[in-house]
Amino acid sequence: MLQFAQDKITTAGYQQRWTGIQADFGDWANNPEKLDIGSKFDVCVSSLAIHHLQDEMKFKLFERIAASLTQDGCFWNADPTLPESPALAEVYKAAREEWSLQQGTSLTEIRAKLGTTSTQGYSSQDQLASLDAHLQMLSKAGFKTVAVPWKYYGLAVFGGWL
Repeated sequence: MLQFAQDKITTAGYQQRWTGIQADFGDWANNPEKLDIGSKFDVCVSSLAIHHLQDEMKFKLFERIAASLTQDGCFWNADPTLPESPALAEVYKAAREEWSLQQGTSLTEIRAKLGTTSTQGYSSQDQLASLDAHLQMLSKAGFKTVAVPWKYYGLAVFGGWL
């Protein structure tokens, strides 16, 4: 994933302004000095990763991100979220199935290709939280403005500014 990101950043001409670092979120949240990855970042982004942390560790990570951003810095995360109700869970599932059929496959076939997530460090199987819970954690962690610029059924981009 880091190589993919590096290639995209290089193609866009921003290679001098970006550094990819492989680390465990939990290690960084609990012991930032051990990783020595610096601080005072302008932006922090994540995609399809934080949902593997338990809520307590998500909150610690959001606190670490807030402490590591410059004034007016921002954080954005793209992740699946827990449906707001059982009825919406059914709607989201139906939308995913319809989408997969339009792609000429099925959710069962897609899941078979994905395999399973292995536990590593602080990450494990999906530990979904509601979008509202994420926004509350971000506010409590110190983000002055939180927002959801994009949501599509059970997937969302959310974050905020200090």
